[in-house]
Order: sequence, then structure tokens, then C-alpha cells
Amino acid sequence: MVTQDSTEKFRGMKQRGEKITALTAYDYPTAETPAQAVETAKRFVDVGAQAVKLEGGVSHVEKIEAITQAGIPFMAHIGMLPQHVREEGGYKVKGRTHSEAEALLSDARAVEKAGAFSVVLEIVVADIAKQITHAVDIPTIGIGSGEHCDGQILVTHDLIGLFPWFTPKFVSPQARVADEIRNAARAFIERTRGSGTAPSGG
Repeated sequence: MVTQDSTEKFRGMKQRGEKITALTAYDYPTAETPAQAVETAKRFVDVGAQAVKLEGGVSHVEKIEAITQAGIPFMAHIGMLPQHVREEGGYKVKGRTHSEAEALLSDARAVEKAGAFSVVLEIVVADIAKQITHAVDIPTIGIGSGEHCDGQILVTHDLIGLFPWFTPKFVSPQARVADEIRNAARAFIERTRGSGTAPSGG
């Protein structure tokens, strides 16, 4: 969804001249038609995004084509789709069955043909991710999909242990930020209750 907050973040990055590639993802209701998909993508580009990403494969080909034909770089995302997790009944590994594997291969080929410059493979069986990587000429970016993808990314919240009540099986947190936050909050409460005072700038 395009929000005031998200566009302001991109606008601020652009004004500061930050030398990074800013890519934004948005949900399918924002892009119900190809024309709406292009309009949404343009709004992000206007405030500094260099590329956009939309979850889905074959079902979104017309939208992807419209976006890329408008000259906007597009990254695809197939496999487990976080924005559809409730519809799919949770975070499930994709590509375990023959039909799922074939569908993923079809999705990858379709988004490549539609003009995507790369494709994210999220929680895809490693061997299927390898097959997809060999089947397309665009880079594959893996999230919990094994070592054979062209690149790897990880959600920051998972990496730093911000949500300890949900850690994907493929993640080994490199920090325990949630524990540090909890400890800091407890220390503040104990100090405030113990002294009967509160922080003051005066």
C-alpha cells in the first residue's frame, strides 16, 4: 500500500542524496489493474525509489509488463508470499510437490519474460530453487531457499532477533535485540519504582 509515511521516507532519502538502491514492495490490492500498478509504481519513483516489487508470478504478468514497459525496474517475488500468508494458512515451504515445483518454474519464466530484472525466491525447496536459478537468466535472490540462488537476503527483524515469538526455521539470529529491549524496560521500571522519581529535563 502506498502511504504518506512510505513516500516521505523515499523523498527524504532522495533529498539527502543517499547513494543506495531504494526498492519498495507493495500489496496486490494497490495494483488491481495494470494501469493502477503503473500509477502506484510511478508514485514511488517520483519520490526516489529506483525499483518496485510485487508478490506473485503468472497471475501478475500483465501488471509486470505494464510497469516495465513504463520504464520502471521491477523485481519479482515468488514462493512463499508474506502478504498472502493468512490466505495460505501460514509460512509454508514451497516446491515440495511436483505441481508446486512446476508452478514455481512457470512463475519464474513468466516474470522474466514480462521484464523483471530479478526474482526473489522465498522459502522454496533448495533443489527447486537451484532448478529455477538455472532455468532463468535473471538473478535469483533467496530467502531461506538454499545456497544455489544468485544472491541472499534476510529480513532484518529475523537476523537481529526482534521477534523471538516467531523465528523462521532457516534463521539463526545473530543478536537478541528483543531480550535487550525487555531488559532495558525492566531496568527502567525497577529504577523508577525504587526511587519514586521519573526522568526530567529540568
